[in-house]
Amino acid sequence: MVSLRWRLTLFYTALLAVLLTVVAVAALYMMRNSLIGGLDRELQDTYRSFTAVASTLNLGSADAAGVRDASGQPIIPRYQFPYSSIQVEELSFYDLPGLVSDVEAARDPQARERLLAYLRALMDGSRQVIAIDRTQPLRLSDAQMLALIEAPDGQLRLNMMVQENFKEEPTLMRVLVRLGPVQLHPAPLGSSEDSSAQTLAVTYVGRSLEEIRATLSKLQSVIMLLFLAGLASAGTGAYLLAGQALQPLRLVQRAAERIGGQNLGERVPEPQTGDEVQALAQALNGMLGRLEQSFESQRRFTSDASHELRTPVTAISGHASYLLRRTNPSGQQAESLKIIQSESERLTNLIASLLQLARSDSGALVLNKGPIFSGLFLREIARELAPLAQAQQTALEVSGDDIAFEGDPDRLKQVIINLVGNALKAGARTVTLGSALEEGSKQVHLQVRDDGPGIPNDQLERLFDRFYRLEDSRSRDQGGAGLGLSIAKGIVDAHGGRIWLESTLGEGTTAHVQLPIGNVPVLDEDDVP
Repeated sequence: MVSLRWRLTLFYTALLAVLLTVVAVAALYMMRNSLIGGLDRELQDTYRSFTAVASTLNLGSADAAGVRDASGQPIIPRYQFPYSSIQVEELSFYDLPGLVSDVEAARDPQARERLLAYLRALMDGSRQVIAIDRTQPLRLSDAQMLALIEAPDGQLRLNMMVQENFKEEPTLMRVLVRLGPVQLHPAPLGSSEDSSAQTLAVTYVGRSLEEIRATLSKLQSVIMLLFLAGLASAGTGAYLLAGQALQPLRLVQRAAERIGGQNLGERVPEPQTGDEVQALAQALNGMLGRLEQSFESQRRFTSDASHELRTPVTAISGHASYLLRRTNPSGQQAESLKIIQSESERLTNLIASLLQLARSDSGALVLNKGPIFSGLFLREIARELAPLAQAQQTALEVSGDDIAFEGDPDRLKQVIINLVGNALKAGARTVTLGSALEEGSKQVHLQVRDDGPGIPNDQLERLFDRFYRLEDSRSRDQGGAGLGLSIAKGIVDAHGGRIWLESTLGEGTTAHVQLPIGNVPVLDEDDVP
């Protein structure tokens, strides 16, 4: 199960990752638009420069350069435009208004197709290129051609693959396509205006996108490194901040885990954070106060009722004994008096058990701890219970190591006698007492194992509830009140240990008592009795 700290860390890290991703994408998008916008402005400047000097380039008489391509066509040098590729296609006999009018008039698909075919023929026959392979010129699709003619500003910006001269592979370029009048030839002699020498032309001005792509690639790598570094730093920071934010809650949790039925007077710390954690601590303390009052009322009632009952029960038992000794009752009267005496003794034992439970619940159970040797301790209990076991034809055996530990021998003796008594009541034929050292020499493990009928698994935990009894193994005729295991658990809990049962139907039951070794001096084997 993932802890709350890790869930908060993952949540804030994921949230920051989303934000960083949005910022990175936005930065790349803005940088790309900025670079493309700058390139578009450079293309406009190149177009204006080209149209200003086009008439002086002698595009129609490029043979003077002396350089021809593979097809024998002259190659125009790009001295004035070293970073650009240019292509010009004249639309002779047209001006811009007339071309737009013809396109609007050609509404029929066949008519428009004929018009576009005518325009392409004009363009192919007048094409001049700078730094572009004539065999693979730039071409517009029909849709792009119509969009160029219908564009209000007479221009398109496209990304196109351009095959440059002396290069094996085409280059991806940003291409500005302009439709407008261009003076490609010198003005006639004596003419004072250049407008008469201008012709409508489609001009392509392209520049490579490789530098922009390389810049964006480097920027993407830098952003990715910053993203990973930021994500790692954010994850670490979120983990530390989540731990700091949850520290008051952990303090409340640890304090709440320490509080039990015997120390309900304690309270969880209330961190002065002014948030939900402080409100939770206040609510827990309020609940603990109410529970303490309720438990205290129950303990007081049990203790007071037990004390008040002891006197009348003792009187009843004494009078029954007096009548049996000093009078001559009839047979039925004697039997009734014996029943009264027996029930009085059982009630006296019950009252004593209730008083002990009340002291245990209130934390007033006093333990007189001392060193105990487990083997010797169990053998003494076996000798004490031997007559009772022989009367039921039950064998009592002791096995295991002799472990030195610290505890109250009288209280622990009460625990083991209770467990053995339960085994005898269940009809066991063999009861084995054992001890062993466990968990790195810090715990002693006592066992009471019998071969009785066993206990159903769904009732094992309930056996430690007060007044709970198994009908097939305990009855009021045997004097059981269902408090023995509750008292045993209280004694073991007071020692800081634990007690539990394991059972298999038809095979028997094993009672486990695990106790801390405590502060016991280390003895040599010769010192062990």
